[in-house]
Amino acid sequence: MRLGILGGTFDPIHYAHLFVAEEARVRTQLDRVVFVPSARPPHKRGTGEATAEHRTAMCELAVAGNPHFCCSRLEIDRPGTSYSVDTVRALRDANPRAELFFITGADTIPEIPTWHQWQELVNLCRFIAAERPGYGSNYAEAQLPSELLDRIVPLSAAHLDISSTDLRRRVRAGLPIRYLTPDAVVEYIENNRLYLG
Repeated sequence: MRLGILGGTFDPIHYAHLFVAEEARVRTQLDRVVFVPSARPPHKRGTGEATAEHRTAMCELAVAGNPHFCCSRLEIDRPGTSYSVDTVRALRDANPRAELFFITGADTIPEIPTWHQWQELVNLCRFIAAERPGYGSNYAEAQLPSELLDRIVPLSAAHLDISSTDLRRRVRAGLPIRYLTPDAVVEYIENNRLYLG
């Protein structure tokens, strides 16, 4: 089995997240993509606005219509800081025969050597690097370690210019977010009065 992993704060999840996951699934022949909302990401301290429970609920609603997608509470239920290596290790233990693929933006690839226990992470999974404006597949220019370069699968896909930050701003300004995120997520945000403060 080929298992994709897409982590993030998902505050809130939106169509760009879902599109990248589906594009990665189809183009790299993944059997399943696991969305992993982060509880306490080390690089985004204090930036979250919705609770972990709200973000997980929105993620579950967003992926419900795709049989190849699922949402994991792995990081939400685990105490302490959310390190990618711990998440991938846990998914490897739960799926010992699976080939694991960590889906991320191409702009994140140069940061991987700064991550906690990154060498072990590179040994546990490969990286699907979704190209983003200004970030292509010229990783060699970034002087990345060869063991990382050998584990990257470039993903050239259309880019949807949607950000969670912009969605939160729109909600605060009373602007619509329909067609930027699934209707179930829009309804959840409205019903729970998220992002108004």
